Amino acid sequence: MDTTSPTLGEALQRLHASGPEFQGFLSNHGPMAVEAMVRNGQAGTVHRWLDTYENKLEGVPGARTRITDANWPEALGDPGRVTDWTAYFTDLVAERPWREVLAEWWPRLLPGIAGAATHPVIRVGHAVRSLLAEGEDAPRTAELAHALGYWAARHLLLPAAVRPAGGATPAEALAAVPRIAEQQVTPVRGYAQLPSTPGWLGITESLHIPDDPEAVRAGLTALVRAATLNYGDYGHGNGIMLVHAATAPNAVLRTLPALPRELWASSFAVAWAATSAITAIYAADTARPAPDASSLTPEEVFERAVANGNEHAIKFADTALDVAAASEDGDTRALSAALNAVRLIDE
Repeated sequence: MDTTSPTLGEALQRLHASGPEFQGFLSNHGPMAVEAMVRNGQAGTVHRWLDTYENKLEGVPGARTRITDANWPEALGDPGRVTDWTAYFTDLVAERPWREVLAEWWPRLLPGIAGAATHPVIRVGHAVRSLLAEGEDAPRTAELAHALGYWAARHLLLPAAVRPAGGATPAEALAAVPRIAEQQVTPVRGYAQLPSTPGWLGITESLHIPDDPEAVRAGLTALVRAATLNYGDYGHGNGIMLVHAATAPNAVLRTLPALPRELWASSFAVAWAATSAITAIYAADTARPAPDASSLTPEEVFERAVANGNEHAIKFADTALDVAAASEDGDTRALSAALNAVRLIDE
């Protein structure tokens, strides 16, 4: 990332003139996509991409009633209060260090990771990555406030409490996740089927959550890898929605360094529950080979995602590049998964 470029700040300021959703429930991916583009050497395409993407966005919703330290619980999970929430967090990060605000609110928001198909936590992850890598400035801090406000407004619990206490690795547990009976459903309707899906809760609780924070980081890294590779095989179940099985836990992984270490284990557990839920709802039943990326560099794969233009292809490629960078020499399966997203989202 070119730390001297003003592109990200300019893009975020443009996007903060729009609301976090459009057409009633679709998430504004702009802040996430432009951060990924700048991060991966595509800053020169950001404003041109935004010129097209902004056409679908809508204005900031009207404010209702001021949220305070005393009345916030009654507004949690109310999407109609999203502008109130953004104002509340904007005030908090102006008064206190952003890391302090994040540490206080993370355990309050984390149980509601399922809201808006996990887009709020993904937006937080991109905002935190930018702050950690490039430092604090007005647009990046404002973006964190917008992301936290969106999460608070869309806070949603899964319909079953998940308490992982088994011995399975992320790859083992993910491979065993059963599929819901009804396909091609909204996330909320899919979540509602999870408690009655045979074996779903037991498999989801089979994951091993270590006590040591560094082991937690390693486990969460393994989860992101497993979910990314799983998309390569099963993404054709729903090429857009299944990307979140990987991008949501990666958002949590990116946020870990900014959080107190005592919050890491619970973060891993909740991220896994979200991945398991999305996989059960949107992964295909049978595997299908992904395109071969062995002749391409990571930069070329990301360029293909940007050329595709779809925000989900861009975000997933960003996560796939993280996985590829940590993979053993010669393992291009994560890059193949990213090409699969480009192919599936193009269909």
